[in-house]
Amino acid sequence: MHILLNGERRDLDGPRTVRGLLDDLAIDARLVAVEVNRQVIRRERHEETPVPDGAEVEIVSFVGGGAKPRKARRARQARKARKER
Repeated sequence: MHILLNGERRDLDGPRTVRGLLDDLAIDARLVAVEVNRQVIRRERHEETPVPDGAEVEIVSFVGGGAKPRKARRARQARKARKER
C-alpha cells in the first residue's frame, strides 16, 4: 500500500486510519490539520477515517503568531507616550 504524504510517496505495510498514520509518524493530532484526498478530516473523526491506498494526504502543523506579547506591546506604548510629551 502507498500514499502521497505531503507530496512524497510513502509505502505503508497495511491499511491505516488517520489516527494510525499520525501515531506511526509520532505526530500529536492536537497540533496538526489533516487532509485526505482534499477533504479536511476533523480530529474527532481521525480514528474512524481510513487512509485508502493511493490517497493524497496533507499534514499541516499549526503555527503560532499574530498577537505580540503584552510586555513588548506595553514597552512600545510607553515609548510612544514619552515621545508625545
